[in-house]
Formats: sequence, structure tokens, C-alpha cells
Amino acid sequence: MQPAAREVSGTAYRRAGRGRRRQIVHRLLKAAGYAVATALPVAGVAYLVRSRWEPILHLDEAAIRSATDFTRERPGFTQALLVWEEMLQPKWVYIAGTLVCIWVWRRHRLPVRALWAFLTMMASWNLALDVKYLVQRARPVVEDAITHAPGYSFPSGHAANSAAAGTTLVLLVWPLLGRRERVVAVVAAGVVMVVTALDRVFLGVHYPSDVTAGIIFGVGLALASYAGYRDWGPFKLKEQ
Repeated sequence: MQPAAREVSGTAYRRAGRGRRRQIVHRLLKAAGYAVATALPVAGVAYLVRSRWEPILHLDEAAIRSATDFTRERPGFTQALLVWEEMLQPKWVYIAGTLVCIWVWRRHRLPVRALWAFLTMMASWNLALDVKYLVQRARPVVEDAITHAPGYSFPSGHAANSAAAGTTLVLLVWPLLGRRERVVAVVAAGVVMVVTALDRVFLGVHYPSDVTAGIIFGVGLALASYAGYRDWGPFKLKEQ
């Protein structure tokens, strides 16, 4: 190779390297932005809970009393809530999520994407527990309790994990779905999140602020992770 050609080749290589570095920095900054956007409302609610801000405490307590009174009078509804509670235990959610990751990896030959999804779900599970121990909010005290749950209350683990797993799995299979299937996947994930959140409140084991923070935490963490992985944006998801 002539010296001039080697110089041109070296210049192109350096430019490509700088371009890749800029792309990585851009992805990390975007992921950090999603993470901050998620952390702020969750931290805000946590602060209000820890400082025992009266309006949110009164709202939570009133909601719990009304919800548990409604549930207690309807044995069939109570049984359905208890079944849903068991089905959406984090261990079952993540076993199912892991099987989907394996399917995407083996059937569709997307090992890196599947690994991203699996690691995101595992991180979500652990971080939700960490936040619980950080905030240390006691569970609702309900007279004639319908069921009991161990651990702290904020955020709701069921809500956070169903939101994180649902969002992550939708993003995982997004390139494999048609337009109609994508709509179905988003709606199904949303329904699971909402039903899980209501389940926790109607059983009297979480306050509304717990499940709200849990959903924000789970969805936000999954989006932040995907932003770092694929440089996600509202108009780029279709292309990824």
C-alpha cells in the first residue's frame, strides 16, 4: 500500500473510532436522562412518604379502607385477587420472562438482545428490593386483613416487577412483531400492570402510592436500559 493510501485509511479508521465513541456517549447520556426522569417522581413520592406528608397519607389510608371493604364483601372477587397475586409473584414473572429470552435467543438468533432483556429484568428485581430497604415504609394496617405480605411496602414489588418485565419483554420481541401484534403486546402489558397494581391495593397489602411508584420505576428502568442498549427514541423504535 502506498503511503498516501495508508494515510487515508488511517484517517478513516480514526474518524470511525471517534464516531463510535460519540455514539456510545450519546446512548449513555440518553439512558441517564431516562433514568433521571424515572428517579425523580419515585424519589419525590418516597420523600413525601418518609416525611409523612398528610395529604398523601390520608389519600392512601382512605383508598385502602374503601378497597378492602369492597373486597371483603365479595368472596369470589377475593379469591380471584389471591390467584392473581400468586401468578404475578416475581419468581414466576421472571421464570416466564427467562423462557421468552431463551426462545428469542435460540429461535430467532438474537443472543445479545435476549441477554440484554434477561439482565435488565434481573437488575429490576434487585433494585426494587434495594429501594424497599432504603425507604422502609410499613405495610398498610388493615382491620380483619384479607391477606398478609412480608417486607416493606414502598414501592410495590409486584407492580414494579410486572412493569419492568412487561416493558422489557415488549421491547425484546418488538422487531419480531407486525403492527397489529405490537398493539396487542403493548395493551396486554399495560393491562397486566394495571390489574397487578389494583390487586395489591384491593388486597390491602400496598397503598396506591406504592403501586404508582412501582409502575413508574419498572417502566422507566426498562426504557433507560433499552436507551443505553439501542439508542432508543420515539421515532427509532420501529427501526431497531
